[in-house]
Amino acid sequence: MNSRQVSELIWQSFSGEAAWQVVSDLSRFHRIQASPGYRRAAQLIHQRLAQAGLQAEILSYPADQDTLFWGWPSFQEWDCTGAELRLVAPHDQVQVLADFRACPISLIQRSTPFEGEVEVVLLEDGEEEADYDGLDVAGKVVLSRGDVHRVRELAVQQRGAVGILFDGMRVVRPVRPEGDLADARQYTSFWWDPGATTCFGFVLTLRQGQAMRRLLKEGKEPVRVRVKVESRLYDGAMEVVQATIPGQTDEQVLVVAHLCHPLPSANDNASGAAAAFEAARTLQSLINSGQLPGPRRSIRLLWLPEMTGTFAFLAQHEGQMSRFIAGINLDMVGEDQGQTGSSWLIERPPEAAASFAPELLVRLRDDLPGLKGMVDVAPSHTGLGAYPLYRQAEVPFSGGSDHYILSDPSVGVPTPMIIQWPDRFYHTSADTPDRTDPRSLARAGALAATYAYWLACAGAAEANLLGYEMVARFKAQAIEAAQSAARDAAGLADGESLARTMAGLDRRLAYLLGRQKAALQTLDRLASTDCIIPELQAEAARALHHELEWAQSAVDLRAAELGLDSLPAPSPQELSEEEQEAATLIPARLVRGPISLAHHLHRLDEQSRERWRQLIKARKDGAFYTLSALALYWADGARSVLEIADLIEIESGKRDVELLLAYLRLVEELGFIAFQ
Repeated sequence: MNSRQVSELIWQSFSGEAAWQVVSDLSRFHRIQASPGYRRAAQLIHQRLAQAGLQAEILSYPADQDTLFWGWPSFQEWDCTGAELRLVAPHDQVQVLADFRACPISLIQRSTPFEGEVEVVLLEDGEEEADYDGLDVAGKVVLSRGDVHRVRELAVQQRGAVGILFDGMRVVRPVRPEGDLADARQYTSFWWDPGATTCFGFVLTLRQGQAMRRLLKEGKEPVRVRVKVESRLYDGAMEVVQATIPGQTDEQVLVVAHLCHPLPSANDNASGAAAAFEAARTLQSLINSGQLPGPRRSIRLLWLPEMTGTFAFLAQHEGQMSRFIAGINLDMVGEDQGQTGSSWLIERPPEAAASFAPELLVRLRDDLPGLKGMVDVAPSHTGLGAYPLYRQAEVPFSGGSDHYILSDPSVGVPTPMIIQWPDRFYHTSADTPDRTDPRSLARAGALAATYAYWLACAGAAEANLLGYEMVARFKAQAIEAAQSAARDAAGLADGESLARTMAGLDRRLAYLLGRQKAALQTLDRLASTDCIIPELQAEAARALHHELEWAQSAVDLRAAELGLDSLPAPSPQELSEEEQEAATLIPARLVRGPISLAHHLHRLDEQSRERWRQLIKARKDGAFYTLSALALYWADGARSVLEIADLIEIESGKRDVELLLAYLRLVEELGFIAFQ
C-alpha cells in the first residue's frame, strides 16, 4: 500500500466532528499546568484512549521548586477554588469586575490567597523605576498594562503593593490590532521563583480598564476594590498521558500535543490534543480491523504540560532518546480561518537539526488535496486540477512550543510542527470551541496520523524514494538562490558589488549543501543498509555546482556590459569589537535541551538582570527568543560565537552578535555551557 492509499484510508476513517467534540469536552477544564483541572483533563484523555483500545497510562512527575529537568525547573502545583474582584468605591460605580467561577482567565494564574479591601493606584505600565516616582503603592493594588513579572518585582516585592490589576491585551498583527477584543481578557500568569514575594492579580477587560483609568485620573475620590482569592500553592505532581501503538522493534515515532492552558483555550491547545487523540483512535482502529498492517516501529503519543512535560518526559527517558527516530508537534491546529484569520502552517525544525522530517511532512501534506470527500478543496473552472480553499504555507523555525525541545540537536528528535497562526483569539477568554473547525482538525490529525504511520513502517525503499524527493526540493532551492543572485547582478554597476554578490551566493549555496547532506544522512535512521545516501549527496553537490556556474555566467555577462575584464576580490569585511570578541569564544554545552533565561534570572545579580532586560526591551520584534535558541543549537564545542552568528544570519536573515554574546555569557554564568 503506497502513501497516498494510506492517506486516503486514514482520511476516510478520521472524524473531524468527533475531534471537535473532544475539543469541546477539554475546553470545560481549567487546564493550568500542575493543577487539579489539568489532572482531570489528563484522566479524560486516558479514559478515552483506553475505551478506544489503546495501551495508555498516566506518567507522573514532581511539581515543586526543587526539581530540575535538565536545565528546566519544575514548579509547584496550584489550585484555586474561588476568586472575586469587586469595585466598591466610588459608591456609584459598585460592580463585580471579575469572578473566577464565571471566567477563570479573569484571575492571574497562580495568584496566592488574599481577602480584604484595598485602594487602587494607577500605573501606565510600571516596568521602570521612574514610573513609581511620587507614588505610594504600599498596601495597595496597582493597575498596569505592563509585564506582570516586572510589575510584581517593582511594585510588590520592592515597594510593598499587595496585588496587580492587569488591563493589557497583546497585539497580534494583523488579526488583532490595538484596542481589539475590548470585552475579552488576556491569559496572564505568575511564575514563582524561589524566594519571590507572592501576590494576587486579576485581569480586566480593555473596557473595564479604560473605565477604571478614567476614575483614577479624575481623582474625585479614592478607587477601592474588595478582593477575595481562595487558592494555594503546594508540592504536587504534573501528568503526562502516554499511548502506544506497538511495533516490532524498539524504535519509536513521537506524536506530541500539549494539553494545558486555562478554560476554555479551545484552539490553544484543546485542538492539538483532540487531533492527536483522533489520530491515535483512527490508527488503532484501522490496525485492529486489518485495513492497515501493524507498524514496524512503535508510535508513542504524548499529551503533556507544554515545555515542562516534554522536558520531564525526556529527562526520564534519556536512555531511550536514540530510539526516537522523529516526531511531530500538534499545536493550535483547529482554527476556523474565517474567524481567527489564521493560516495552516508547517514549521520546520531548526537547520542545526537538518533531517528528512519536514520534507516528508510537506510531501504528505501535498497529497491531501487529492483525497476524496475533501470539502474544502475545489476543482478549477474546467474541472482539471484542484486547489485548497484554505490558507497554508511552510515556514522556518520559530520555536515557542514542544518541538523547540525535541529538535534540539542535544536531544536529537527532529520534530516539525503543524500550527495555525496568527489567531485573533490567541491566549484570551474568547478562544472558545466555536472558533474551531472540524475540517481543520481533520486536516491536521489525518496528516499527523499518516506521517507517524509512514515513519513507523518505512524501510530502505521508502527512504530512497524520500531521498530523491529531498534532492529534487534542494535543486529548486539552489535554482532560486542562483536566480536571485543573477537578478541582483543585473542591477549592479561596479565590480566590487558583483564580486560581493558571487561571494554571498557561494556562501549561501555552501550552507545549503551542508544542510542538505546532513538531512540526507538522517535517512539512515529509516534504513541503515541499502540506502543510497552517498549517491543522493553527490547529486545534490552536482546540482549546486551547476547553479553556481550558471549564476557566475550571469555575473560575468553583467561585468562585460560594464566593460570589466575581471572581477576584483571582495574587500575583507572589518570586524567590530563585538565580532572580534565573538571570534575568540567557543561555547560547549554542559546540559541537554534549550535554556530559557526567564526561568533562571532570579539566580543572577540585579545588575546582570537589568542589563539583559534592557537588551531585550530594545528589541521589539521578539526575535531574541528564536535567536538565542538557535545559538545553543549551533553550539557544538567547535564553532566560535562569530561562526554561530554567521550561521544564524544565513538561517534567519538576522544578525545580532551583541545579543548572542550577552545570552551565552549569562548561560555560562548559570553553568549550562563552558567556553573553550
